[in-house]
Amino acid sequence: MNGSPEPPAMTDLRILVDGQELTATWTGANPETRAAISDALPLEGDAARWGEELYFRTEVDVSAEDAQAEVPVGAVAYWPQGNAVCLFWGPTPASRGDEPRAASPVNVVAEIDDVGPLSSVEGGATVRIERA
Repeated sequence: MNGSPEPPAMTDLRILVDGQELTATWTGANPETRAAISDALPLEGDAARWGEELYFRTEVDVSAEDAQAEVPVGAVAYWPQGNAVCLFWGPTPASRGDEPRAASPVNVVAEIDDVGPLSSVEGGATVRIERA
């Protein structure tokens, strides 16, 4: 209105992946899953890598909500079949092209602001998700 730039988006989560810090913002989707994850924070685990996805098991246990297999780049999602949190930044073995695709449908709850640092992750990694 007065020509000043818009304030930056609010960061909700801080994600540490082997010492690299990422930020993420909650999405409006899957409110039950989001609440369960939020209540359980901080979450931490030794992640496995599957293509350009990291995932680690958690104590969070929620059902599929508005689950989808194809997710956006930067998706932070919960995998109901494995009680795991997943970070997506590119194709996985299930992808049909360049899109990130989960092994089975996931509940997307947040989006990573910059996935660039994830491209240097080799193999598994320690992942910690906490409030920003």
